[in-house]
Amino acid sequence: MKVLITGGAGFIGSTVASALLDRGHVPVILDDLSTGRESFTAGRIFYRGDISDGPLVDRIFAEHPEITATVHCAGVIVVPESVREPVRYYRENLAKAVSLVGHLARNDCRRLLFSSTAALYQPGPDFAVDESSPVAPVSPYARSKAMVETVLADAAAAGELSAVALRYFNPIGADPQFRTGLQLRDPSHALGRMIEAWFTGGKFCLTGTEWPTRDGTAIRDYVHVWDLAEAHVAALTRFDVVTADGGGFAALNVGTGTGTTVRELVDAFSEVVGEPLPVRETGPRPGDVAGVFNRSRRGQHVLRWQPRYTVADGIRHALRWRELDARV
Repeated sequence: MKVLITGGAGFIGSTVASALLDRGHVPVILDDLSTGRESFTAGRIFYRGDISDGPLVDRIFAEHPEITATVHCAGVIVVPESVREPVRYYRENLAKAVSLVGHLARNDCRRLLFSSTAALYQPGPDFAVDESSPVAPVSPYARSKAMVETVLADAAAAGELSAVALRYFNPIGADPQFRTGLQLRDPSHALGRMIEAWFTGGKFCLTGTEWPTRDGTAIRDYVHVWDLAEAHVAALTRFDVVTADGGGFAALNVGTGTGTTVRELVDAFSEVVGEPLPVRETGPRPGDVAGVFNRSRRGQHVLRWQPRYTVADGIRHALRWRELDARV
């Protein structure tokens, strides 16, 4: 199987590419390198450019007519930044996705696996959500993802393509073989900021301590990026089965089913490194929410997939990647 991966030089896209390669498949990477790393494409078929560039997409398919599906990971993902720059987020995540869908349909590539988010859900009283939970995104980032899902569902209903939206929770870790990992040295997510604080001798800034959770900090479902990548491979392998009952469109949660608060993540980090991580508490960032975690087993059942790695594994792998990356 040959698969186009947009954003394939980023954290998730590059890991999906590795998982495909390990299963004997061929990834074709399309990335503009605005946040991705060219080194993550080494030894892989790579095109540098924008997903909205129709002639470039046409060229990719002319040179690789065997491509049977697209994994769409390209986009911008920082919630507070989306609050400050909403038009940019709708342009990058929504408008360009619409252009991409048209380019794919023109080249008769009608299977699209979309990198969506669990941030689009309205949390329930216990913060657990499943695929039937209300969709009520509160940030431009989350709204842009929800809008793309609507576009894909409508396109599927019209017979223009089939699509699966994988609603990720919170990816952590690195490729266990350390081929790739987090590509940014100044990450915005909690574990990345803990690692930076640890390596620089600073304090981790714990944003938000008055949420209605068990300890006042936000709750998340931390899923190892390799487990997430294997969920993509499973979805590609079973794509036609997954989309058969939903009119050509399916949305599936991809998480562990375990909610971990940020304070609990600090404790887990401290246990892994063997000493307490210094913390400074402050208020929430713009666009922050109390969070959600997965209570659904539908994705695991439909994809025949199970998460294998723990939060501690994710912390260890992310730390090791940071050590290796610092030497480059």
